[in-house]
Amino acid sequence: MSPAAKLVPLWVRVVSGLVALLNLAFGLSGYFNPTGILSGLTARTPEILNAAYNFSARNTAIAIALIIVSLVGVPESIAIVMIIRFLVEGQDLVISILAGAGFTALLMPIAFMVAEAVIIVTMFRLANANHQKTA
Repeated sequence: MSPAAKLVPLWVRVVSGLVALLNLAFGLSGYFNPTGILSGLTARTPEILNAAYNFSARNTAIAIALIIVSLVGVPESIAIVMIIRFLVEGQDLVISILAGAGFTALLMPIAFMVAEAVIIVTMFRLANANHQKTA
């Protein structure tokens, strides 16, 4: 383990790991039930199934990357993957708002975005402190 990786607090690894596992479960569930992952999706045309599988693939890929950096990553790598996750969650939030989702449906993406933002800021602070120490 690199010295920078030792700086990452256990709570960051645990929260990142939990977010990754939830994301992985959600992504993989889309392969088994593609019409169940997107609210209101009932048609089973090839085009809609392709969109659902791409949505699942995106979530699965991000989850795998987040699992890897949570286990062995340095602050910068965790921050980078969390930024990607934050942006994707933001995209889903905007789409939900545009689709007319109610406030309660928006709470989960907002909660994830808050947790991700806290981790991003923490990782940047750790990375900055580590660079100042080594400079």
